[in-house]
Amino acid sequence: MKILLIVALLVAPAAQAAFRCKDEKGITHIGDTPPAACANVVMYEVTPSGTILRKIDPTPTGDQLRAKLEEEMRAKEAAKVAAEQRRKDLALLSTYSSEKDIDTSRDLNLKPIEGRIASAQARTAAVDKRVKELEAEMEFYKAGKSSKAAGKTREAPAQLTADLERTTNEKAALAKSIADYQKEMLQVRERYDTDKKRWVELKQLHREGKLDLRDPKEVEASKRVAPAKQPARKYNLYLVPAN
Repeated sequence: MKILLIVALLVAPAAQAAFRCKDEKGITHIGDTPPAACANVVMYEVTPSGTILRKIDPTPTGDQLRAKLEEEMRAKEAAKVAAEQRRKDLALLSTYSSEKDIDTSRDLNLKPIEGRIASAQARTAAVDKRVKELEAEMEFYKAGKSSKAAGKTREAPAQLTADLERTTNEKAALAKSIADYQKEMLQVRERYDTDKKRWVELKQLHREGKLDLRDPKEVEASKRVAPAKQPARKYNLYLVPAN
């Protein structure tokens, strides 16, 4: 019987619990069962004395669920971008020790491209000279074809026509290659300019004590201050003489 009485006493407060909330207009609603007006707001299960037993969040609507999912996706993408930026910053700081190092690396990467441009320009000069020779030879046949003397016109040889077309196409291809190389050089310069600017920013942040390239999880963990250790309790020891 005593056990049944204790169980009844423990269950009694929960049985007398009520549900309470404030609706969108700030009006408080209380009921033995969840009030209908509490459907879209936070609700609390409370004891008669007002003690909160639990918090009951409203069931999210379809729009709310979609909004939450979109927010989680944005947060995930932002974390991904931040992690990638952190990786690049660490690589940048570990690769270069000064702005001069960045300039030296840039020049080393530009040199092969400059060599390809010079080679393409030299070949262009030779091809351009050959195109002019072929065009002059073609003009000879064109002039003869326009002659009024009957039966004296001569067609340009097929080989000459093919050679002129081939060299003309090669000249155009070389011009495109040079333009592509120049574009590549511009991209390299822009990339190194961006790296140098970021490197300077990171160094300035470091001087100001604002640079923290730790993993975000480590930063978050460091914010959780461990509870101070409680001093060891001291006990007085009394010796009681035996009777």
